[in-house]
Amino acid sequence: MNRYITTAIPYVNGVPHVGHALDYCLADTAARYFRLKGDKVRFQVGTDEHGGKIYQKAEELNLPVEKYVKDNSDAFKSFIEKLNISYTDFIRTTDESHIKRCQEIWQKLKDHIYLEKYEGWYCTGCERFITEKEYQENHAVCPDHQKPYERIEEENYYFRISDFKEQIREKIEKNELLILPDFRKKEILKLLDDSPDVSVSRPREQLKWGVTVPGDESQVMYVWIDALSNYITVLGYPEQDTSEWWPATAQFVGKDILRFHTIIWPAMLLGLGLPLPKAIVSHGMILVNGQKMSKSIGNVVDPVEVIDRYGLDAFRYFFLRHVDTFADSDYTDEKYEEAYKNELANDLGNLVQRLSTLAQKNQILIGRVDSKFSDEYCELMERFEFSKAFDQVWEKIQDLNKRIDDEKPWVLAKNGEKAKLEKCLKTLILDLLQVNMELAPFMPNASEKISEILKDPIAPPETPLFPK
Repeated sequence: MNRYITTAIPYVNGVPHVGHALDYCLADTAARYFRLKGDKVRFQVGTDEHGGKIYQKAEELNLPVEKYVKDNSDAFKSFIEKLNISYTDFIRTTDESHIKRCQEIWQKLKDHIYLEKYEGWYCTGCERFITEKEYQENHAVCPDHQKPYERIEEENYYFRISDFKEQIREKIEKNELLILPDFRKKEILKLLDDSPDVSVSRPREQLKWGVTVPGDESQVMYVWIDALSNYITVLGYPEQDTSEWWPATAQFVGKDILRFHTIIWPAMLLGLGLPLPKAIVSHGMILVNGQKMSKSIGNVVDPVEVIDRYGLDAFRYFFLRHVDTFADSDYTDEKYEEAYKNELANDLGNLVQRLSTLAQKNQILIGRVDSKFSDEYCELMERFEFSKAFDQVWEKIQDLNKRIDDEKPWVLAKNGEKAKLEKCLKTLILDLLQVNMELAPFMPNASEKISEILKDPIAPPETPLFPK
């Protein structure tokens, strides 16, 4: 089966943060799982490079905007590779092919696009227009940027969301567009009721850096058609047949951009006559000591620093197991260190060391092994409930540690009970190899090392897998 996995493309006016890392790691877990099942996978990542904030930042730094976005895109690409993300396609929204395809998509949607004057509220930080209802609810100040909304008047092109609301509602209610977690589905259906037509352009005098609107040099495409289209332009749409890969199996996004991916994006796809993605998987935020990360508070976690402290395996372990796949979760240095020392080093590191040492010392040979995923594990992975699946894997690791203590193979060796010893160690190692296969989508580096240690002849690691 073909599987297409996507991630939200980050806006390149800042450095990569842990939210980006979570997005990549979740999508990578899905991609690796499907590959291990024998599926063919295409996996997109990329960068969103147009917009006013980017242009302003480049000017502040006295850099050509092209150089600024290239440098920042390269920084994200390096970060993605540091996380060992197994992507197949990297897209930049400044790619000539993407720009050309966006303009073709605009033309295909033109029956649902109209020109109208707008007078109302705008947030420069979010780079989006604000409804009167939002303005009132937020008391005239953006909650994310802590800056007052601006009153602006300009003429823009609008995309008629109202043409597709009933179709979108029906698709969501029938789970033909599956929104995960399920409780987000009600939120989106409520938002859909009040969702206005959306501005899809800005005057060039206001937005200098972007894709020109076909047939109107005075207007530049606003973020939606430019950025959201990347999921299909990277596949070659519209000039290439994308039916081999589209609709996507899963699109991974943060909860803060879920509504754009479940209202604006489906409306665009319906306008193009394309099927909707099978699932939009929304993950929560990472909090620090119960608070939202903020530069002003000074509690922003640098993912590169965290990776460098204990390595990538530890990073992926914590953020894929101890961070709930769907809910907001708390990070502290203390929790991270405890997870590393008490779980990774003690539970898994010790288990591999003990079993491999006993097997080598007693000349145990395993032979050919055919591991497979358990049904329960597959059910959780197919529903993208990764933290639950990882918990289940870890329970098996803890159970193996308990079994070693209960069965005491070193006593069998001391008593010369060779047949019992061989059966005991072989069973434990085969069960560890089974668990190791289920560990692979989450911690591919560690899983590969364990496979290497446990292949015939078994060779205990010269240094601990997870040094304390």
